[in-house]
Amino acid sequence: MAIFAVHYTYTPAKAAIRDEHRPLHRAWLGEEYDAGNVLATGPYPDGTGALLLIRADSLDGAETFMANDPFQAHRAVDGIRIVEWTQVKGPFAD
Repeated sequence: MAIFAVHYTYTPAKAAIRDEHRPLHRAWLGEEYDAGNVLATGPYPDGTGALLLIRADSLDGAETFMANDPFQAHRAVDGIRIVEWTQVKGPFAD
C-alpha cells in the first residue's frame, strides 16, 4: 500500500461547520488510525487547514477513502489535495 498526503484547506467561513462536526471527524480518524488506514493527522497551527497521512492502494482508493470523512460529508473543508508521498526516513515502513 502507498502512503498519501492529504492536505485540507480551511477558511473562516466554514469554521462553525467544522466545530459542529469535529467530534465525528475525530472519531472517524481514530477508528481508521486503529485500523491502520490513517497514519498521522493534525491541523496547521495557523488554522488554514490540516495534514493527514493515509494508506491506500491508489489515488482513486485514497479519494474514495477520504470521501468517508465526516468533514467531507458535511462540506466542512474548503479544499482538498491528495498526493502520493514517498517516505525516505520515518516510522511508517511496512
